[in-house]
Amino acid sequence: MGRWEPNSRGRLAKAAVELFAAQGFDQTTGAQIAARAGMHERSFFRLFPDKREVFFYTVETAQREAVAAIADAPEDAAPIDAVAAALEQRCAIIQQHPDAALTRHNLVTANAELRERDLSKHAELATAMADALRERGTPEPAATLVADTAVVVFRSAFDRWIGDREHQDLPALFRDGLSELASMLEPRAGGLTDVSAR
Repeated sequence: MGRWEPNSRGRLAKAAVELFAAQGFDQTTGAQIAARAGMHERSFFRLFPDKREVFFYTVETAQREAVAAIADAPEDAAPIDAVAAALEQRCAIIQQHPDAALTRHNLVTANAELRERDLSKHAELATAMADALRERGTPEPAATLVADTAVVVFRSAFDRWIGDREHQDLPALFRDGLSELASMLEPRAGGLTDVSAR
C-alpha cells in the first residue's frame, strides 16, 4: 500500500480497495469504482486501462518513491543502505494502512491472475531500484543483486507481519531480515570461503 493521494488516480485507487473488500475483485466494475470515487466511468478508463491496474496503483507509487529515496540518499551511503532506507519507508507507509494491506493480501492470495501480476510488479520495483543504484555509480552485478535481494527480504517481512499486524512492526521485521541475511553471508571458518576452494 502507498499513501492515498488527493488526485484522481489516488481517489480511484482508494475507492477500488474499498469495493474489492466489500464485494470482491471479480464482482467489482470500473463503473462502480468511478461512482464511488465521485467520478464518471470515462474518467476511470482514461486513467487506468482496467481494474487490475488500479489495484496495483499503490505499488507503482511505491516504485516512484523508492527510486526517489535512493536518488536522495547520501553520496557515501552503501547500495544496500540506500535500498534499505527506501523499502523501510514503504514498510512504514504500509503499516499506517493495515486494513487496506490485509484486503490487498487476501485478494492477491485468492486470485491467480493477481498473484502473477503482483510478482511482476515487484520485479519491476526491483528493476527500477537497480537502475537507481546504477545511476549512483553502483556497478553490475551488485546493483541487481542488492535490489532483488532487498525485495525478497521485504516480501518475506510483509508475509510475517500480515499474520500478526497488531503485535509486529513491519519496518523492524524488514531490518531484522536484512541483518539476518547479512549474518548468514559473513565468511566463517569452514564456510563459504572453504567451499569455494574445493
